[in-house]
Amino acid sequence: MRAMVLDQPGRLTLRDLPVPQPGFKQLLVRVRACGVCRTDLHVVDGDLPSPKPSVIPGHEIVGVVVECGPETESFRPGERVGIPWMASTCGACEFCISGRENLCPRALFTGYTRDGGFAEFAVADEAFCLRLPDRFPDLEAAPLLCAGLIGYRSYKMTGPDVSRLGLYGFGAAAHIIAQISIAEGKTVFAFTRPGDRESQRFARALGAVWVGDSDQLPPAPLDAAIIFAPVGALVPLALSAVRSGGVVVCGGIHMSDIPSFPYRLLWQERTIRSVANLTRLDGEEFMRVLAAVDVRTKVAPVPLLDANEALASLRSGRVEGALVLVP
Repeated sequence: MRAMVLDQPGRLTLRDLPVPQPGFKQLLVRVRACGVCRTDLHVVDGDLPSPKPSVIPGHEIVGVVVECGPETESFRPGERVGIPWMASTCGACEFCISGRENLCPRALFTGYTRDGGFAEFAVADEAFCLRLPDRFPDLEAAPLLCAGLIGYRSYKMTGPDVSRLGLYGFGAAAHIIAQISIAEGKTVFAFTRPGDRESQRFARALGAVWVGDSDQLPPAPLDAAIIFAPVGALVPLALSAVRSGGVVVCGGIHMSDIPSFPYRLLWQERTIRSVANLTRLDGEEFMRVLAAVDVRTKVAPVPLLDANEALASLRSGRVEGALVLVP
């Protein structure tokens, strides 16, 4: 099979590899589409430490089961599946037992510590695969598997009593969560990198009531803010934008250092939270939300062989919505 492999930081190499074989309770999946996520960029650029040697990135995988390993129960050949970031957990630690498997210290991750979907085939544990709503074609479904899932977990962390929600960084995750937030009656404020008129136009088109540069204050205090951009300097800016008792959620797996800021920004019971990975329950809940909310993902297909160019576009911020690799 053809695969884009990370042999050295910064660039992927096309290689011809044997088709992997499914193990116990695993599925062999023919990849139909794989989203290009900012986490893939962090893996490729070396921001995340100790990836699997010569790893194949990619963790927003949509494909069809072609072979089942021993004792599989949930899927059969010919069925469509989604393969997300969380690849496996130990199932026995205090976090797994208490329903917080996203914090499992022995977890494995698709496209990071286990080979992912920048390839023609991928292997995944059936217990961590998801059924996808039929109304989403393969390309449009791909961003749901990380941008959507991590965005949804971040959204849940803002709490139940949010009316005015700020989204910092209007990319793949924000454009999905904005639609869900608005459908649930929230008022969305979108913050983009200064001068990014295309992203601001996109946010307005999706229903944001106010759009501005990330260093601006909104016209009214926010109840909560989610930071999707990997920029630590946005944390004090978001704290300045939320009301007393407000919440700032950091939704990325990697972020540049947070600069020092005066205690008054945190005072009056403002809260900073981070999101770590996701749980299978998140996936099940999110798929139910998608059944009730008419979310549309904006995607652009990219040939698998152009994965480096796709990552370069993401690195430079020249992406509206999400890029999706097609083998």
